[in-house]
Amino acid sequence: MKVLGTDPETGLEVSLRDGRFGAYVQLGEPVEKEKPKRSSLPKGWSAAELTLEDALKLLALPRLVGAHPETGKPIEANIGRYGPYVAHDGVYANLETAEEVFTVGLNRAVAVIADKLAKRGGGRGAAAAGRTLGDHPDGGPVTVHAGRYGPYVKHGKVNATLPKGVDAESVTLEEAIKIVDAKAAQGGGGKKPARKTAAKTDKKPAAKKAAAKKPASKAASGKATAKKAPAKNAAE
Repeated sequence: MKVLGTDPETGLEVSLRDGRFGAYVQLGEPVEKEKPKRSSLPKGWSAAELTLEDALKLLALPRLVGAHPETGKPIEANIGRYGPYVAHDGVYANLETAEEVFTVGLNRAVAVIADKLAKRGGGRGAAAAGRTLGDHPDGGPVTVHAGRYGPYVKHGKVNATLPKGVDAESVTLEEAIKIVDAKAAQGGGGKKPARKTAAKTDKKPAAKKAAAKKPASKAASGKATAKKAPAKNAAE
């Protein structure tokens, strides 16, 4: 055991210890049946270089990132058995590094959770986890999401992938409106032209023409009969 110092808030001793599953930090000592707060060292952290500040950060976990903009429920960052993660309403999404647990912002956390939902196949859940940028001039909210194939913005039924160089966390409402409008103009989410209806319209005039030709042929046949009749009378 190695004593790192004292927690200024509680006055309890902070110590570094070696346990069954590796090194961990502990706050204080057991009191009757109550276990002291403990936190394992993340992968890549050196026990020999661990400071009191580092230990206090670990003991302060889970860290409240903020309230989800869509559900109002809390998002927390923590380090678990399988590494660093953010959690929201029963959804756990991994973070890239342990350091990110202490720095991750609300926008990043929302995007990571939405991406996890999208990978699960929870399309509706992922859409619900989107961040609202504002209202479109035509009505309805414009939202930004983290999808399976990258971040995208959504308005109504139109989903438009963000171009390269546009950051999902800093995209503005004005930029998003231009992107979804451009996608809608290309047919992304709009009604497709009714080609079959046009084809039927073309066939109707053709049928009328065919019908118009039939009386003409009957008239010609009648003329031919009329011409032959006088010739027969002349022979008699």
